[in-house]
Amino acid sequence: MAQGTQTGGVADMLGRLKAVLPPRWFADETPVLDAVLGGFAASRAWLYSLLDAAKLQTRLATATDAFLDMIALDLFGRHLARRAGQGDAAFRARIQAEILRERGTRAGLVGVLTELTGRAPVVFEPARPADTGGWGVAAGYGAAGGWGSLVLPFQCFVTAYRPVGEGIAFVSGWGCSAGGYGGGAIEYASLAMAQVQMTDADIAAAIAGVMPVGAIAWTRISN
Repeated sequence: MAQGTQTGGVADMLGRLKAVLPPRWFADETPVLDAVLGGFAASRAWLYSLLDAAKLQTRLATATDAFLDMIALDLFGRHLARRAGQGDAAFRARIQAEILRERGTRAGLVGVLTELTGRAPVVFEPARPADTGGWGVAAGYGAAGGWGSLVLPFQCFVTAYRPVGEGIAFVSGWGCSAGGYGGGAIEYASLAMAQVQMTDADIAAAIAGVMPVGAIAWTRISN
């Protein structure tokens, strides 16, 4: 390969093809031969670039575009999908975090919801004294602790919070002076109009994904 020639490029492939031809068969200048071999060299250069690109798609760290989506689908089914407008780097980070995610523990449950929504959930285990408190210890009516019970084994109560959204485009917030009845930037709105990509189903799926088999998480989703 000549110095400065890109490996696998057209010039490189042309040089490799000419190198296996008997040197005494042709003159020093071979424009017709170069044109014929150039066609073969171009096709082989394309195949080389395709092979190089395919090698990148075989590893999570280097996969891109639809191949990254295929990796997520292969590992997690439809439980982990690319969000609207999400780039490869952010989606790759989500896949890597999901592979190494702690599961089957209280910390794993808190961690997945905090990461998903940006807000830490409240987890109450009725058989856990640290949650229930005791008479005169870590308990206060309506302030701390809760009613404990030993008849609810392997169960917990989870209060998960929806992520803080970015509002609704071109619509003013409650109590603002940007509009009036029948005019201005106000209107009757619903949660479906809010610009958030997180749904209650996503939160429920995240909880189910880290809970141990046979355990129940009674879930309340709040704003």
